[in-house]
Amino acid sequence: MKNFLVIGVGPHARLNHLPTLWAGRPVGLVGTVIGVDVAGAAGDITAFNSAVDTPELPVTFIEPFDASSRTLPTPVRETLDSLVREHAVDAVVISTEPSYHMVYTHWALERGLSVLLDKPLSVHANCSVDPFQASAILTDFDEVLARYEAVRSARPEVLVAVQCQRRHHPAFLRMHRLVAEVAEATNCPVTSVQSFHSDGQWRLPNELIDISYHSFDQGYGKCAHSGYHFFDIVPWLLRAGERPGKELDSVDIHANFSRPRDFLAQLDVNDYARLFPEFEAANPYTQAQLLAATEAFGEVDAFVSMAYKSGGRTMTLGSINLVHNGFSQRGRFRPARANLYKGNGRVRHESHIIQQGPFQAIHYHSLQTLGDQDTDAADPYRVGGQGHIEVHVFRNSSFDARWKKHETLDYDTLTTVSESGPEEPTQSASRRRAIQEFLEYLNGRRTREQMSSELTDHRRGAALMAGTYLSAAQQWVDGSPVARLDFRPHGGGTAAPAVRLNDPSTCDLMDVPL
Repeated sequence: MKNFLVIGVGPHARLNHLPTLWAGRPVGLVGTVIGVDVAGAAGDITAFNSAVDTPELPVTFIEPFDASSRTLPTPVRETLDSLVREHAVDAVVISTEPSYHMVYTHWALERGLSVLLDKPLSVHANCSVDPFQASAILTDFDEVLARYEAVRSARPEVLVAVQCQRRHHPAFLRMHRLVAEVAEATNCPVTSVQSFHSDGQWRLPNELIDISYHSFDQGYGKCAHSGYHFFDIVPWLLRAGERPGKELDSVDIHANFSRPRDFLAQLDVNDYARLFPEFEAANPYTQAQLLAATEAFGEVDAFVSMAYKSGGRTMTLGSINLVHNGFSQRGRFRPARANLYKGNGRVRHESHIIQQGPFQAIHYHSLQTLGDQDTDAADPYRVGGQGHIEVHVFRNSSFDARWKKHETLDYDTLTTVSESGPEEPTQSASRRRAIQEFLEYLNGRRTREQMSSELTDHRRGAALMAGTYLSAAQQWVDGSPVARLDFRPHGGGTAAPAVRLNDPSTCDLMDVPL
């Protein structure tokens, strides 16, 4: 059985990673599980370990350090190295704040440890206002990929997997197959794709400053909080429709952001004083103070337009629209949970509309009425629950009489059966499957070729995230609104950064060798 070090024992790891790791013990996949977190998290972790239904997690605490560090501080490195030796650690789960992902991944690879890496792969403070920091997101990927490939040449068993659960979701797997079928039959790629996600995180004005978890004060926001899931899944779906001679090799990106200062114009402190009687007494900030403090904060909402190209010709038009400030079920002034990560009325609405020329249209809709932790329903997506999930497939039956003109795939249809039981079309179940796949690989029950989300397959997602922030940052400094990036799956094929700024002082477009 394999032993695991979980770096970052925050709400996400406690909800997703740890329960799946513990479930792997009785089936022979997991041995020892230990954790590491910063000293400031001790109170939350003590409360977590005190829960009657939670196995004890030994956690070692380290001192915080600057997220811009390229290497771990010596005391942190020595602490981690000691834990690896003492507990014979085989693999690392990295679930920290995302600006620390790269430094921990480099450390783990230097020691020949496999990694389950949380999304996004990388983010930099102020990347929404500084073009250099935005471009560094893709540079980070190219550097860690080069390190990974070097380590694999000596230790071929080492694996870096990225936890992007939609690749494991039955609905997305079905959509991938549907796109591939029509591409094979017609030679037509995906010609347009529209993606939307809202999580209804209603954050009150004082919370913009006072709550730091998944906040905006580091100069990034929604695109880094959950946006990478969509920067990942859209290229994954597009790839199913790529055909010889129609491979996507570049992308033009234009992003529009709504930031906290805009959010505070939509509803100002006077509005909140009318909406919540207790707001005025509890809020310590004036409107002017809030506007000054949040000036360079990251995005609340992002609407991003893409033109995916092959040989200079647009193959696919797309949009990825990401919203925190959407329909919510929060109704009280004081949040039920201080970190706003789950509950507090957060409600997910997600849709994808895929067009494949005149041959096929696919509509995916996943809509909740209540949030996952705001209902006692065992399964909020089943008929009669508080939400629904459906895929509608339209095919040109006049062109091919064998095709159904319309088919609806609902929750029960999308639920599949595997050796471990029903595979339900929910995000929580898909997250478990992503972790389970990593455990199976480490224990020799799955080959590298059977992995759904290895690091080597994530350059396009990193490019979309970097390009989105680059577009926004260039606009912040009055530069071009469009970022053009290399969109080939493996970039230029070298360890050198695959993108560079022509002139960082003027924030021109990325110069991409094609």
